Amino acid sequence: MIVNSRYIVTLAALAAFCLAPARGLHAQAAASAAAGPSKIAVINIRNAIVATAEGKVAQAQLQSQFAPKQSELQNLQKQIEDLQRRMTDGARTLSDDEKAKMQREGELLSRRLQRGNDDLNEELNAAQGEIVDGIGRKMLEVLDRYSRENGFTAVLDTSAQGSPVVYGSSQSDITQDIVRLYDQAYPVKTGSSAAPAAPKPAAPAPAPAKKPTP
Repeated sequence: MIVNSRYIVTLAALAAFCLAPARGLHAQAAASAAAGPSKIAVINIRNAIVATAEGKVAQAQLQSQFAPKQSELQNLQKQIEDLQRRMTDGARTLSDDEKAKMQREGELLSRRLQRGNDDLNEELNAAQGEIVDGIGRKMLEVLDRYSRENGFTAVLDTSAQGSPVVYGSSQSDITQDIVRLYDQAYPVKTGSSAAPAAPKPAAPAPAPAKKPTP
């Protein structure tokens, strides 16, 4: 066998868009809670960032930006899979030299795929981080203003890792309110407000090449 399949992080990793809440939101909520809040609200920051019109447009832009690289990786994967089938079909008819040549070719393609995958993940994570930080900072301002106007002394993020929230009523969830206010405060430019289609699932990518089974 040349390869074993596993899933690579490509444009579908835009789901990670909502796994990196803006810095400062959690700290503020924790500090307020420690002071003994009398009126508490809950919010899912991950969902809020993605649900904003700006967040949807950003996802569409990232998908378009990285689509060529994803396509290139998928083409490399297809080449490796084709080589794998040829080696399997010719297991009894190919000469040792032909098998060795195909094995080297498969290893070369696998290394190219791995490097391309690593580069794509690094670039995508950096681009996502910039977008999340940008939206998060502005969302913090919206959240702060909303909390003061409505008398909340603490707002807890239910999406935070290790969140202390074990229950929050729908009446105390202000996620949609913050999304609505954010969109009002920071409307997207004309022609960019349409919500993009959901990113396609990532295609499976092969692991480093292995020696063919006798």
